[in-house]
Amino acid sequence: MTKKTKRAIFILIFSEFLVCLGISLVIPVMPFIKTQLHLSATDMGIMNALFAFAQFVASPLIGRLSDRIGRKPVLTAGLFLYMVSEVLFALTNHLWVFNISRVIGGLSAAMVVPTAMALAADITTKQQRARVIGWLSAAFSGGLILGPGIGGILAGVSYKTPFWVAGALGLLSAVVLITLLPNDAEHEQPVATTTATPTSHPMSRAFWTVPIIILFTMILVSSFGLQGFESIYSIYVNEVFNFSLSNIALVLTLNGLISLFFQVALFDGMVSRLGERRLIRICFFLAAVSTIWITQAHSKLEVMVATLIIFTAFDLLRPAITTLLTKASETNQGLINGLNMSLTSIGNIAGPIMSGMLLDMNTHYPYIVVAGFLIVSYLMAFLLRRPQTAQPVKQN
Repeated sequence: MTKKTKRAIFILIFSEFLVCLGISLVIPVMPFIKTQLHLSATDMGIMNALFAFAQFVASPLIGRLSDRIGRKPVLTAGLFLYMVSEVLFALTNHLWVFNISRVIGGLSAAMVVPTAMALAADITTKQQRARVIGWLSAAFSGGLILGPGIGGILAGVSYKTPFWVAGALGLLSAVVLITLLPNDAEHEQPVATTTATPTSHPMSRAFWTVPIIILFTMILVSSFGLQGFESIYSIYVNEVFNFSLSNIALVLTLNGLISLFFQVALFDGMVSRLGERRLIRICFFLAAVSTIWITQAHSKLEVMVATLIIFTAFDLLRPAITTLLTKASETNQGLINGLNMSLTSIGNIAGPIMSGMLLDMNTHYPYIVVAGFLIVSYLMAFLLRRPQTAQPVKQN
């Protein structure tokens, strides 16, 4: 790997981390925005869902655009839009402007996240690609995991501080990308740009095997459950358990550190020891039980412990399900990953809206419903076959 390629990859990782950080910075300050502006939980849920909706709608269009005009212009525009989104959020106190800010943020994420993945594929060999895509995925997860904790710490100064800092970092990242990232023509030659044609059309019965249907359903449920849980978490614990901003920041920061440790240091060992199917069942079970535990808790310590279990379970679920998906079909990796992202976006849209509406009815309703979905997923996990059954088996 050349020095120029390494530099490009570092810039892509930083850009992806920054945008994903912006997705979750808003979470710890939600109860204070809600209280100060006299908003409903439904208003807050819609505001969160608009980000995912804009990303869901724009992603395929942006992908085609980057194929035509090149990756670097799209990435640069995405980072500038990210800066605009964060600064707009910091400047206003009006709900409709908050909503516009989140739409712009979702558009920026649609421009940065998939384009960074595409550029990484352009500039790496097949041997390097899996490792580099893994680094980008870690940046994606790291931004989502650490965002709430960092946002909570910065909000100790002012609840607008996280967004001013994010806007400044967005501008810095855009300037670095413009000056240091090579132009597209300079790094198209090292790699073959054609990919294998899938052997099964997405609408064919050959593609939609039972394991793939179950796994995709779990992807949808896990993203729906995580966003349904996380999007109202700070409001819920503030209203029900009187959590302060420092309490919320502590829990979310601890969660970020614990989840990253599990993903980086322990995940491979857990899969080797337990297998993906058993790990998925354990995670769904622990997440469901701990969600119910929160609704029955009587102390802040109980809530904190249950929260850390839930977030860690979700952060292990996603890579475990994705690993099984990649084993379920050897010839449709692009299709599988595209559908994976689409279903995640749908869950990210529906989860916050559902939880916001249920929270307006009763504080415990959102988590009771989330627990119900997790229990159904736990039972579905027993239907999964071994990965080898979805692949051709050599016979004498």
